[in-house]
Amino acid sequence: MSNVGLESLQTANPQEGYELAIKLSRMGVKYTQPSEEVRNKLRPMYGEDPTSLIASSQVVATNFQTVATANNYWK
Repeated sequence: MSNVGLESLQTANPQEGYELAIKLSRMGVKYTQPSEEVRNKLRPMYGEDPTSLIASSQVVATNFQTVATANNYWK
């Protein structure tokens, strides 16, 4: 996966930062499991599992924390 489309963690505002955090999370899944067919097969299993959904939210939150730190949102 050489062309991931990530140029920078810098964003214009926190909303863009949050959207970048979601993109980073999705990219991580694609990088870990490059087969779209496999991802689509697994989606129903984790898409209705509260524990998996909470874990996904935690990954997004961690990525947002990274983006927020890079953009000094906590000033």
